[in-house]
Amino acid sequence: MLKSILVAADGSEYTEPVMNYAVQFAKMFDAKLRIVTVVDIRIFEWSVYLGMDGFAPVLPSSEYLTESRHLLEKKAEKVLEKCVQMAKSNNASFTAEQVEGSPREIIDQKSHVVDLVMLGSRGEFAKWGSSKIMGATMEAISRECIKPLFISPKEFRPIKKILAPYDGSLNSNRALPYAGYLASNFGGEITVLTIDKNLDLARSISEEGKIYFDPYDVALKSEIRNGNPDDQILNFAEQEEFDCIVMGAYGHSRIIEAILGSITQSVMKNAKIPILLVK
Repeated sequence: MLKSILVAADGSEYTEPVMNYAVQFAKMFDAKLRIVTVVDIRIFEWSVYLGMDGFAPVLPSSEYLTESRHLLEKKAEKVLEKCVQMAKSNNASFTAEQVEGSPREIIDQKSHVVDLVMLGSRGEFAKWGSSKIMGATMEAISRECIKPLFISPKEFRPIKKILAPYDGSLNSNRALPYAGYLASNFGGEITVLTIDKNLDLARSISEEGKIYFDPYDVALKSEIRNGNPDDQILNFAEQEEFDCIVMGAYGHSRIIEAILGSITQSVMKNAKIPILLVK
């Protein structure tokens, strides 16, 4: 199921835990890592655009742009070098490349030839923003990427306890095989979490989730709760000290999400453990 993994490395404090998870997955699933770091050329395009059209236009000099580009390229080289060292030291099969472009577009394009995409929950400018704010690049990738997306927090810990929120929707059903696959390979356990104010409906949905996992050789639990789904998922994950959340992404229409807010986005912004999003 997971034989090729795209790892996006940007040099932020999230890069090392992302690589630790990537190496763990590569060893467990005998998968090949495709490590990529992107030199974001939009910075140069924005500099020129703002310089020409600003209130007090100051066009950046060619020397400034050249030196800035050189510094970013050298940084990308160092990031890639460290990732390669981590992959080699763990005997992981990998390729590594440095490319120029928009991170969102590059990751989306390269996701077409892998089974899974792994990246940090926030980027290299995270230290200057609120921990509750999700970057535009991360949000765009989470919506546009057609492959499962593994989002890493700042700290790595081995995956044993997996939380599988299940509401009976198509996308949450698509996430079940990944929860089962991870748990069975990592020797872990799964807890099916169903959240609904209708207790009879919640029991029926929860039972469906448990029946699905019957063939898997994993420890299985279930929990039924009432309340806001995102709050319940986050609170339960923290209370029970889960290691990973495997869930369907963006289960509602864009119109409903615009009105009610997205459960997916809320969990992505606030979770302290990795999330595997499946569409």
